[in-house]
Amino acid sequence: MEDVLGSDWEISPAGGATGEAFYAEKNGKKLFLKRNSSPFLAVLSAEGIVPKLVWTKRMENGDVITAQHWLNGRGLKPKDMKNEHVAELLKKIHRSYELLDMLKRLGKEPLSPETLLENVKKAANLELLELPVIRQALCYLEQNVTEVQHKEAVVCHCDIHHNNWLLSEDNQLYLIDWDGAMIADPAIDLGMLLYTYIHESEWDEWLKKYGADLTDDLKVRMHWYMLAQVILSISFLRKKNNEKEMAEQLEFLNALLRKGH
Repeated sequence: MEDVLGSDWEISPAGGATGEAFYAEKNGKKLFLKRNSSPFLAVLSAEGIVPKLVWTKRMENGDVITAQHWLNGRGLKPKDMKNEHVAELLKKIHRSYELLDMLKRLGKEPLSPETLLENVKKAANLELLELPVIRQALCYLEQNVTEVQHKEAVVCHCDIHHNNWLLSEDNQLYLIDWDGAMIADPAIDLGMLLYTYIHESEWDEWLKKYGADLTDDLKVRMHWYMLAQVILSISFLRKKNNEKEMAEQLEFLNALLRKGH
């Protein structure tokens, strides 16, 4: 990174799974740098969904470095997810033609329920299939895959954990970490947010802020996608040997199955 900025910048790792993100600081000026970000970042910046993109540079080795404003602010807390600004930003994302057009130009195909089901089956290895709750959940997904067809595919973030929402000091809300974005049923994002952060008695009220009605069809789709996402999460946690969080997710999966939709 010194090759990009010069030796007078103080550079430190920013964490994250890929190890490709860095903070840089010089004379009070702060930047967030990332190696080989998706070209999608430019559109997200232009739409005001992520902190402003300052510049993009291509290195001799072909790497592309992006720099964004490093904002002083904080991640949202779980209780903040009820906020109408969260609903409004998610609505803006799901209804953005510019974001959808860019992902299509980058070669993204809409994620169908059938494709997701195949991904879930591949993730559920023999060890996981020994667990009755996993087998039961997979059976439910297979039996109901035809019930969750939805003609409107939008840009979905697919990891709307509260830590990925950034509130700046001037009260501007951003949604960051777009590496897993897909073109898919908006129920993927909505289900993850509602099941995780909003009491079911308040779903209808939250969805009104977002601009949708809590229909039976939406309930079925959110429930189906949530089951699929939890199985994928359990598979990931198993590979990481994270027994504690895996046990919590298995209990959540049990609760989802008991609940139905």
